[in-house]
Amino acid sequence: MSDSLLQHPVVRQLQTLEATTWFNPHLARVEEGLKQVGLSRQDAQEAEARLQRFAPLLAQAFPETATAGGIIESPVIAIPAMQQWLAAENGAIPGALWLKKDSHLPVSGSIKARGGIYEVLAHAERLAITAGLLTTEADYRILLSPRLRAFFSQQRIAVGSTGNLGLSIGIISAALGFDVTVHMSADARAWKKEKLRSHGVKVVEYAEDYGVAVAQGRREAEQDPHCFFIDDENSRTLFLGYAVAGLRLRAQLEAAGRTVDAAHPLFVYLPCGVGGGPGGVAFGLKLAFGDDVHCFFAEPTHSPCMLLGMSTGLHEAVAVADIGLDNKTAADGLAVGRPSGFVGRAMAQLIDGCYTLSDKRMYQLLAALAATENLRLEPSALAGMAGPQRLSAHYLAQHRLNAETMARATHLVWATGGGMVPEEEMQAYLAAGQRALSAG
Repeated sequence: MSDSLLQHPVVRQLQTLEATTWFNPHLARVEEGLKQVGLSRQDAQEAEARLQRFAPLLAQAFPETATAGGIIESPVIAIPAMQQWLAAENGAIPGALWLKKDSHLPVSGSIKARGGIYEVLAHAERLAITAGLLTTEADYRILLSPRLRAFFSQQRIAVGSTGNLGLSIGIISAALGFDVTVHMSADARAWKKEKLRSHGVKVVEYAEDYGVAVAQGRREAEQDPHCFFIDDENSRTLFLGYAVAGLRLRAQLEAAGRTVDAAHPLFVYLPCGVGGGPGGVAFGLKLAFGDDVHCFFAEPTHSPCMLLGMSTGLHEAVAVADIGLDNKTAADGLAVGRPSGFVGRAMAQLIDGCYTLSDKRMYQLLAALAATENLRLEPSALAGMAGPQRLSAHYLAQHRLNAETMARATHLVWATGGGMVPEEEMQAYLAAGQRALSAG
C-alpha cells in the first residue's frame, strides 16, 4: 500500500485501534443516492412477494414460524432501562432507544436468516421452474415432496462464512434436500459447526480467516457445474433478502406508536462484517423512509473493513491487513478483513457514516443489556448499541436536527445474533462482560 494511504487521516486513526467515527462526506439525498445501487424499489418488492409465496413451505418445514404464517420476522422493542444505563455512563440520549430483535429470528437466530434463507429459496424456485416442476401460482409446499427433494439432492450449494450466514444457508438448504457445504473460517464458533453437521451439512474448516474460506469455497464451486456458490461479497439476491426487513419496518414502528418523518427522525445502527446484511437493510430503510432515516455501520476496531474501504474510496481494493490491523475480534460475525465492493459502492451516497468500537466495549454493553433488560446477545450484536452516542453536534447541525427534533427521535439498534447461542457459551460471554465492566 502507498504511503499516501497510510497518511490518510482516517487510516491513521484506525491504526491506533481507538474508537473512530466517520461521517460520510458524499451523502446525498436519497432520491439521488438510490441511483447508484443498481437495484430498485420494484426489485425489493419482488423479493417480498417471493417470500410470501414461500411462506406456506416455511411454516411446514419450520413449525416455529407457523404462528407468523411462515413469515420470518422479528419484533421491535423499547429498551428504556438500557437507555438509562447508557445515559448514566456517557450522557443522555435524546429520543427513545429501541432494539430490533433479529437476534431471535426463527430458523437460525440471526439477521442471516433473512438474506441467506432468501437466496436459497430464490435458487430453489429458479431451478424448479426451469425444470418444469413448479409455477409461481402453485402451492410451494410441493417443494418439500419426495420428488422435489430428490431433484434438489442432485444440486449442490456452497458458501464461505464466519458462522451465521453458513448456519442459515446450511439449515434451509438441508431442509429442501440440497447437497450443501459450508466453508467456515477459523473464528467461527464450534457450536455453529456442530449444529450444521447435525442437519447433515458438510462443514469444511480453515485455520485462516473469512477471506480464505470464501475464496476456497468459490474455487471449488467453479469446478462443479452443479454447484451454486452463494457469494456474501457480491450477491444482489442476498442484498434484496435483507432489504425486505427495511420495507417491513415502517408498519412495525407504526404499530408500536413510533412516527417517522422529518420531525421524528429515525436512526439505525447496524453491525457490519463484509457489508451485505447491513447494506441490504439500509437500502430497504432508505426505500421505506427516505431522508428521514439515518443509517450507520458499526465495526470492531480490529476489523473496520467497510469504514476503511468507504472512507478511502478504495472499497474491496484495500484490506485491514494493508494498514497493519490483525482482523482478530470476539465479534466473530464481524471478523472480515476486506469489504464488499458492491455494497460499498451501492451505499456510497446513502450510508450516513461508520464507527468502530473495541471488543471490550461490546462485552460491557452485552453485560449491561442482560442486566437492564434481561436480553442476551452475542458480542457482535452489541456493536450497534454504541451508535446513539456517536452522533456529533456537527452532524446534527448539518442535518438541521435541533434539540426539539431529537427529543422525538427513535434510535434503533439492530441486534444481529445471539438467540441460539448455547447456555454454556452465553455464560462465558456474560462473565467476560462482567470482567470488562469491572475493568472500567
